[in-house]
Amino acid sequence: MYSTPTPLWRLSQGQLNLLATCPRKFQHIYFEQLGSPVSPEQLERQGLGSRFHLLMQQRELGLPVERLAQEDAQMHRWVTALVETAPEILQPNPESFRDSEHLRTVVVQDYLLTVIYDLLIADTTSAQILDWKTYLRPKDRRSLAKDWQTRLYLYVLAETSDYLPEQLSMSYWFVQSRPEPQSEKFTYNSTQHEQTRQDLRALLTQLTSWRERYQTQGIDFPQVAPTVGDCQTCNFVARCDRTEESLSTNEEDRLRDLADIQEVSL
Repeated sequence: MYSTPTPLWRLSQGQLNLLATCPRKFQHIYFEQLGSPVSPEQLERQGLGSRFHLLMQQRELGLPVERLAQEDAQMHRWVTALVETAPEILQPNPESFRDSEHLRTVVVQDYLLTVIYDLLIADTTSAQILDWKTYLRPKDRRSLAKDWQTRLYLYVLAETSDYLPEQLSMSYWFVQSRPEPQSEKFTYNSTQHEQTRQDLRALLTQLTSWRERYQTQGIDFPQVAPTVGDCQTCNFVARCDRTEESLSTNEEDRLRDLADIQEVSL
């Protein structure tokens, strides 16, 4: 008698980031199907990002994009600036493999981890992932390095190719930066790969436990500590019983604890 295999749950880097940031918010969105309201400004930014990614994909496919770009002054400025700033990566090389909107997946435990590279460029000695960003370049490079997009994208490529981790890299291109687009490049190595493997397994093991308790016993996912999270700006602050009074009290306790710390003589 054959048992029915457990269906894989597809997870993206965005879901991993949310799970690591606030498990309870993950529950609200993916189990209770509670959507977060989107402001007109957010919709506009999302639209700009989608149009730019589409133009870059069409350009990579060899389709004419000049007319489409010229119809949108901002798109034209971004595409032109990126092409002028990084001609070495945007000019096709017949000896390299190039693929836009490149999809890869890898199975970890009962989860199908999915990534989509804006552009993948590979040759016999190395492979690089390129990702287009239409928001301003963040000042904190360390946060970008810890982001699950950086970690998962490189991890999946190493797991699904014959390249060594040391042969892989990922570059973010921030097209809105002035006076020209700026990039942040992250190289990879075997130590980082193993650490990501361990962190993934730990996070997914926690997710499985939280899912089972929620589905069988109705136990909510854990809440993030008020001093750590962004409860004040979260759409679910009332649903999580994080009232303004409780948040302010928690903040006062935190400041009081800091004040009680004795000065250490050097």
